[in-house]
Amino acid sequence: MFASRIEAARQLATALLRYQGRNPLVLAIPRGAIGMGRVLADELRGELDVVLVHKLGAPYSGEFAVGAIDETGWTYVAPYAAEAGADEIYLEEEKHRQLDMLRKRRARYTPTRPPVDPAGRIVIVVDDGLATGATMIAALHAARSKGPARLICAVPVAAPDSLEQVRPYADEMVCLDAPEGFHAVGQFYREFRQVEDDEVIALLAPAGAQSKE
Repeated sequence: MFASRIEAARQLATALLRYQGRNPLVLAIPRGAIGMGRVLADELRGELDVVLVHKLGAPYSGEFAVGAIDETGWTYVAPYAAEAGADEIYLEEEKHRQLDMLRKRRARYTPTRPPVDPAGRIVIVVDDGLATGATMIAALHAARSKGPARLICAVPVAAPDSLEQVRPYADEMVCLDAPEGFHAVGQFYREFRQVEDDEVIALLAPAGAQSKE
C-alpha cells in the first residue's frame, strides 16, 4: 500500500537512480501519473513530458480497457476485446472518440510547443499502475516509434499477468510490486484522487511561467 502517487514516485526514483544525471526523458501517462512524472524528472535530473494515449473502454464498462490508442491513431486491441462485447464496429467508433479527445488534450497541454523528441534518449514511461496493461502498451509503442536509445516502463504496482503482457514492449521493466489478487490500481493507494487537466497544464508549463501569472 502506497500513501499516495507521490510517495510511490519517490520509491520509483530510488529504483531508477542509475539514470540520475543522464538527462532521461520522463513521459507520464496523463492524467494520474503527471505528478509522478514531475517527481521522477526532478529526482533523476531529467526532463518531463506527456505521452498521450487513452484506453478503449468496453461497451458496458467504460473503465475496463479492451485496448488503447495513441495520438497517431495506432491502436492496441486486447485479445479478449470481442469477448467483452467490443466488435469491429464498436472499436472503430471508440477509436474515433478517443482520438478526438487526445487531439484536444494535446492542444490544451502543450499549446506552444511540439512534444519533446525521444530520439536517442533514455526514456522512462511512467504510470500509477498496470491493470490490463493496454494503455502502457500503447504508450511504449508510441515512444518506441520515435527511436529512443533505451525504453523503460516504470510503475509502482501491476497485475502479474499484465506485467508479462507489457514486458516485450520495453527494454526494461521497473515495478515495485506485482501482487496476486490485483483488482484495481486504486486499491494499492491510501490516497488516490482524480487529477484534473489544470494540474497537468501547470506541471508541464515552462519554468517560471506560474510565477508570472
